[in-house]
Amino acid sequence: MRILNKTDMILPDWPAPFNVKAIQTTRNGGLSLTPYDTLNLGAHVNDDPLAVDQNRQLLKQYLPSEPVWLNQVHGTDVIKLEPEKNKHNQDADAAFSTYKNVVCVTMTADCLPILLCNIQGTAVASIHAGWRSLCDGVIETTIKSMGLQSEHLMAWLGPAIGPKAFEVGDEVRQAFIAKDQQAKEAFNPSGNKWLGDLYLIAKQRLYRQGINKIYGGGECTFSHASKYFSYRRDGITGRMATMVWFE
Repeated sequence: MRILNKTDMILPDWPAPFNVKAIQTTRNGGLSLTPYDTLNLGAHVNDDPLAVDQNRQLLKQYLPSEPVWLNQVHGTDVIKLEPEKNKHNQDADAAFSTYKNVVCVTMTADCLPILLCNIQGTAVASIHAGWRSLCDGVIETTIKSMGLQSEHLMAWLGPAIGPKAFEVGDEVRQAFIAKDQQAKEAFNPSGNKWLGDLYLIAKQRLYRQGINKIYGGGECTFSHASKYFSYRRDGITGRMATMVWFE
């Protein structure tokens, strides 16, 4: 039986309560063939469905239950997960749970994955923050949906396209600035375009919501081809998973 090696995954470095568990996958350790090599967990990218299923099976040795996979649409909808009640592939870009051993998961290949948990270890969330959903408020909507005091929450930012690679047009920059003038700090000119810093924008939004305990960030998916999938770099590629739960 194939075993997924722990060295092919990232364990978030954040001071979460002991009962809170989290895993960030990389592109390594799976069974998919090029260009999805090898641990592609996305069933929507035209990879062999059998390979995707086998890759998801490899995760089971580290998880208390099957993750509830979302159909991410770059929006701001958030789903509350309960034991054995949620269907897979619901349209949403974030999920949270207040139940033990329910795995919240989002998938990315350049977009920013964000994990949340409270200091009591009784609530967790996983957020898919592509630029559209980040701009439109998926962080704020998730925090509101959780219904917890923000000063009791902490965040971990997973691997995403970095500020030296995320080149966008002025319309993207203006969309962020229209929501928050502080976003100007996250864009630097690059010819007639701009380089955007998704990590900085996410931190600005989290700080504004009263979350000051923020960890992770800085791992660029675009720049590390041997470790991460990147849609911007490769076009046709796989997806990584960012998972969190509590025991």
